[in-house]
Amino acid sequence: MAGSAGDDRSGAAASALRHRMVRRIVAGGGLTDPAWRAAFAEVPRHLFVPVYYRGASGDEESGRYSAKDPDARRRLRWLTGAYADQPIATHVADGELISSSSQPSLMALMCEALDVREGQRVLEIGAGTGYNAALLAHRLGGTGAVTTIDLDAAITAAAREHLAAHGTAESLAVTVVTGDGALGHPPGAPYDRVIATCELPAIPPAWTEQCRPGARILAPFATGLVVLTVRGPGRAEGRFLPTPAYFVPLRGQAAGVQPPAVGGEPSLLDRHPSRTRFGLTVEGGRQWVWLDTPDGPDTWPVPAASR
Repeated sequence: MAGSAGDDRSGAAASALRHRMVRRIVAGGGLTDPAWRAAFAEVPRHLFVPVYYRGASGDEESGRYSAKDPDARRRLRWLTGAYADQPIATHVADGELISSSSQPSLMALMCEALDVREGQRVLEIGAGTGYNAALLAHRLGGTGAVTTIDLDAAITAAAREHLAAHGTAESLAVTVVTGDGALGHPPGAPYDRVIATCELPAIPPAWTEQCRPGARILAPFATGLVVLTVRGPGRAEGRFLPTPAYFVPLRGQAAGVQPPAVGGEPSLLDRHPSRTRFGLTVEGGRQWVWLDTPDGPDTWPVPAASR
């Protein structure tokens, strides 16, 4: 019985921390859509980050935090950290960050900007912990299909494990694929939405080819977040959101090379007072960033993405 009581207390603490996280995101202007607010309130982030790493900050210790730490104080810090509004490093190799769980308030902004609808098919590039895929699946309910893809087999294995631990019908229905995200996932196409959780050097041709006309692509690019409307294979256009965003880069043979910062170093988007004046156009083999209008005088070419 003591174990059951302990589990109940742990579950109650997680629920309280999760609802506090949601309240703080709402207070900051996020999660205006009740359906997304419910997803963040009901999907337990801590199940998706059973182990993570953090550097020292304030009175927090650096190092590895785990749900199975024998030290009760560190287990409490693990649980509290799982619901802090900050990114969490989950996979580190040779000192390099390979994968993380993004800051929840940024995830909320991206989820709402994706503008998903019931019955849609969504492709996520960068499986991470599986948490974002679980949120998408919750939002779509049983009416949509979510596919998440990652190059690293260890990351996809962990995502599958976390989705299984969550155990809802929606999370269990998520398709987790090990592969090169720049190539998309043809078996799940056509997609209505594509969301990337890694920084891109360019929009991969496969994404527009695997989308329906009118589909939406949301991706980190040049220290920002761009939302594109797909007009057809090899054709898409849209503007940047107002917030800056920094993600680990897309990996894989088809990822291509990293482009120079838009407008020089540092990125023009970081130097300009209004990111929303910038946009990105994909037209056949050409891609370019523009200020105010796609055919105006202020444009910056983007190196072509590899096939």
